[in-house]
Amino acid sequence: MIPDYQSIMLPVLEELGNGGVQKYRALIEALAVRYELSNEERNMLLPSGTQRAFDNRVGWATTYLKKSGLIASPKRGEFEITPLGKKILADKPNRIDNRFLKQFDSFKEFIGVATVGSNDAVTNEASEDITPDEEMNQAEKKLRSALQSDLLSAIENMSWQFFEQLVVDLLIAMGYGGSHKDAGEALKRSGDEGIDGFIKEDRLGLETIYIQAKKWKEGSVVGRPDIQKFYGALGGKRATKGVFITTGNFSQEAKDYASNSDKKIILIDGKELTAHMIDFNIGCKIKSTYIIREFDPGYFEE
Repeated sequence: MIPDYQSIMLPVLEELGNGGVQKYRALIEALAVRYELSNEERNMLLPSGTQRAFDNRVGWATTYLKKSGLIASPKRGEFEITPLGKKILADKPNRIDNRFLKQFDSFKEFIGVATVGSNDAVTNEASEDITPDEEMNQAEKKLRSALQSDLLSAIENMSWQFFEQLVVDLLIAMGYGGSHKDAGEALKRSGDEGIDGFIKEDRLGLETIYIQAKKWKEGSVVGRPDIQKFYGALGGKRATKGVFITTGNFSQEAKDYASNSDKKIILIDGKELTAHMIDFNIGCKIKSTYIIREFDPGYFEE
């Protein structure tokens, strides 16, 4: 299990306490061995997919220790323990964390600067074990989940005609159908049992994708019989590809039937539907944009 960044602080100090300057990458590897991390744990990424989670936590542990004066960085990508760090290590602390580091003025000054409108940035116990990067990722997940719920509730109160237009807008935004005019005409109810319409897979119309769109109440379950009916309708069109979209959920039997079918049937439930809507700005808009900057070592190379 990957330790939180505060649990890593003391081991970092102990590794550097062996003496000498240690390169950042070597420090990460030594700590990974110390914690007996598996390859899977070692390569696990942050939700943003931009960095390995363990590397990120080691990075924040070294940042906090450096801001507290316990370690120093004589060169970019290198660390060494300071006299103060050696003194702390000699006292054999059981744990070094944010609360422990608050005894140092340099750390309190760093936290005060880093947190606007707060004189104490580490009083929130719920978020003490995660790095600022992870905290931001968690906040984004909560906001996204709330937005998905709002979108589903809004769709439920709209007509089926609106829902079909929503499907058109989304598929066009995702790159299907060629134009709104083409897609809009294609997705009008065809009258065929089990199929609500079709759309071009690409702008040239080399292949057709048939669609079933069901606006059901949130929490409703689409079962295997509905997918079997859709499969039969695809066979009647000699089609090989279909998309079944619903605001509800799919039963496991329905998922198994679709995945084992000799036709390519994609199931999109309410959760995935709203996720695509958010990703392609359908029914939502950007409220705020935050730009996160990081240190650029390349600028300082002579």
